[in-house]
Order: sequence, then structure tokens, then C-alpha cells
Amino acid sequence: MTKRMIVPLIFGCVGCAILISLGTWQVQRLAWKEGILAEIAQEIAAPPVALPAQADPETDRYLPVMLEGDFTGEELHVLFSIKNVGPGYRVIALFNTKDGRRVLVDRGFAFTNEKDLNRSADNVSLIGNLHWPNEIDSFTPEPDIEGNIWFARDLPAMAEELGAEPLLIVARSETPRTPGVSPVPVTPTGIPNDHLQYAITWFLLAIAWAGMTAYLLWRIRQRTV
Repeated sequence: MTKRMIVPLIFGCVGCAILISLGTWQVQRLAWKEGILAEIAQEIAAPPVALPAQADPETDRYLPVMLEGDFTGEELHVLFSIKNVGPGYRVIALFNTKDGRRVLVDRGFAFTNEKDLNRSADNVSLIGNLHWPNEIDSFTPEPDIEGNIWFARDLPAMAEELGAEPLLIVARSETPRTPGVSPVPVTPTGIPNDHLQYAITWFLLAIAWAGMTAYLLWRIRQRTV
């Protein structure tokens, strides 16, 4: 090995070590994230309890609840689509509980032509999960109040519009079931978990770095022969 090869060799080894360590870190993050998702799945599927008097977005995240009451027929409609099904709306409905509370229920998906059906219902038993969606950013359009078309589940604004508590229950089941809407329960599948792709990217970069280093060393060696 010539002296001219020492610096590129060190540079190549250090670069490969850094890239491999980044890939390994992402593999560790993948295992951590899968554990978190498993915990969330258990939380979602737990036996339902009574609706808390004061729900907390942190401690009651995804809490399964059971409640009884009436759907008044007052609704807000959020643009939504389901893969292999098509476009439609999420139906966010006002629900009066038997103990006098007014809360919001995400009843699920309705096709565009079923947007304005009357879905009022009395004496409903409902099972769902508490949810505080984070869907609003600076690019979210303002809702079309007159046309009753919303572009995200803006919980505070929706609660104010319907005169309800800023509390959303995403329905898993309703008894009796109302035609014209299909539940879209909370699941952990929508929570991003891209660590495997990141790990693969770092490992591929390490392979490419090693290949370029080997090629550079070969070129230097050819010049010195």
C-alpha cells in the first residue's frame, strides 16, 4: 500500500462506520417504534369504560369508552377518502349523552351522495375511542360553513360550531346501527413508522461508500504501478 492510499482508506473506513452506525440506530428505533405501536394497539382494543368527567389528551389517549344517548342529526362533514372505496366524508355528529353532556362522535364514512341523509337516532349505545386528531396546519383551508364541508377534524372549531364539549369519540360500533355511515375506528396503522426505510437507505449508502472507496484505491494503485 502506497502513502497516497492511506488518507482515502481512512476516509472511506470512517465514512462506512458512520453510515453503518446510522443504519443500526434506525434498526433500534424500528424496534422501539414497533413496541410503541403494540402498546397503542392494546390501548385501543381494551375493554370500554365510562366516559371520564374530565378527559385528558395525554392520559386518556385512545381510551375506549361506552356511552348511551341520542344523535340529534346535527353533523359536520370532513372530506375523506378510503383506498379502494372512493371519496366521501367523515361524519362528525353531535351526541347527547343520557347524563346531559354534548360531545362529538366521528361516526365514520359516508359516500358523497349520502352526505345529507338524516342520521338522527335515539337510545343509541355507542362504543368508541377518545381521540384528539392533529390534522390542522397553515395549509389547511378554512371550512365551507354554508356548504358544511370541512377539510380536517378541527376539534375546537367543530365543538364551537355545534355547541359541544371539545371531546371526540371515534365510533367502533353503534347499536342500533344507522344506515348511510360506516365506522372508521381508530387504529395504529396511520401512525408513521419509516425507520426500516431509513435503515435500508443508510446501509445502501454504506455499500455505495465502500464501493467508491474501493474504486478510488484501485485508481490510485493503477497510477502507481
